[in-house]
Formats: sequence, structure tokens, C-alpha cells
Amino acid sequence: MKREYHKWYSPNLEKDMELLIFGHAGAKVLFFPPRMGRFFDYEDWKIVAALEHKITNGELQLFCVDSVDLESFYNSFSHPGYRIYRHIQYEKYVLREVLPLANLINENPNIISAGCSLGAYHAVNVAMRHPHLFCKVVGMSGRYDLTKSKGYFPDLLSGYHNDFVYFNMPNQFLKNIEDPELIHQLNKMDIILAIGNDDPFLDSNFQLGDILNEKEISYELHQWDEEAHKARYWRKMVAIYL
Repeated sequence: MKREYHKWYSPNLEKDMELLIFGHAGAKVLFFPPRMGRFFDYEDWKIVAALEHKITNGELQLFCVDSVDLESFYNSFSHPGYRIYRHIQYEKYVLREVLPLANLINENPNIISAGCSLGAYHAVNVAMRHPHLFCKVVGMSGRYDLTKSKGYFPDLLSGYHNDFVYFNMPNQFLKNIEDPELIHQLNKMDIILAIGNDDPFLDSNFQLGDILNEKEISYELHQWDEEAHKARYWRKMVAIYL
């Protein structure tokens, strides 16, 4: 299985950023790490290995990106306005730097957005905001409104709200979309959600599903036994859904 390491100075984030690429061909998978995770986590946790057959056969090429969660949503020492601003910078890094690299080395037109835990939020959020760029999105064990506290998971914006927050919370902005072309683009994309029955974010997935139903946007919601919010479950999920 081909493996490449890349590092460069990101003008959008004004810092060095790293990523790993696995594979040589196939649909490109933009793979977001879990909460406060790193670009190497999925390799370390054998989640990449769970996809080895598809990768070596040229069906998938993974782009495992790094996160800035500790500088954005989990930066409790900064004003929440800065947290969402930093997240927006991160999206620009993904769209203006990572995706152009992926398209440069792989001409396959199909791009999949995927992630686990907070990585599922990143995957779903960027795909819902830019559905014309993606053919598929897979969110595993995700929460799709980070302003809603649940159990020991707090509101990551500390009660702060503005337009930037609104347009980066899928369970908020999707409720009010009316543009037929945007809805058409969302319907062209395969939307797959997977969540454990005991996961604290189960309701968030149900809410997203209800919103998509109201907009007549097709999707799949798969419920797993127990919490299913661990690497041993994600190894099974990626083999099925990616």
C-alpha cells in the first residue's frame, strides 16, 4: 500500500500542516481525524488497515488531514468568536490547499468526505456547505450542532452565536435552505451517517435525519449496538460505508 507524508506551510492557517496519503488511485477520501486528533491517528488505530484491500486495489485513496481543534472549538482560553474564525480558516486550508493537492495527484473526479467523532462533524459540515465538490459524505459517531451540550460534552462556542456559527452547524443552517439547486446538489451526494444506540450524539443524528427528510434529501442512517464510539467500531464502519 503506497504511503506518502506531506508537510508545508499553510498560508490560510499561518503554520506548518501535515497529512498522510494512502493509495495510488480511486475515489479520493478526505479523512478528518477524531476530536482533537492528529493526521496519523487512523493509521495508528488500524482504521487505514481496515481499508487496505480497497486502497491497494485502486478503489480509494485516503488523504488523512490534521486538525486544529485545539486552536478552534477546543480552545477554551480564547473568545468563541476567535474559535469559529479559526475553524473557518481551517476550512479554507482544506478547500484551497488540500483539495488542490489531491486533484493534482489524482484525476479521479469522485471526492468523499469522511470522519469519526468530531471528524464526522468536519466531514458533514464541509460537504453540506459545498456539496458540488463531493460525491459522498460519511459521518461516524458525529455531532452536527456543536452549540448543543450533551452529557459531559459542552457547548463548544460557550453560548456565543453569529452568522459564522449558524452557517457552520449543519443542524442549524440546513433547516432553512430553500435554493432548489442546492437541494439538488445535496440529493446527488450519497449521505451516510452511522451512530451507536448509546452514543450521546444519537439525537443529533436523528435531528439531522429529520431535517433531510423535510427537505426530501435522501440519506442513510445506520444505528450500531452500544455506544460504538471507539476505534474498534470505526474499523468495521469504514470497511462497510467507505
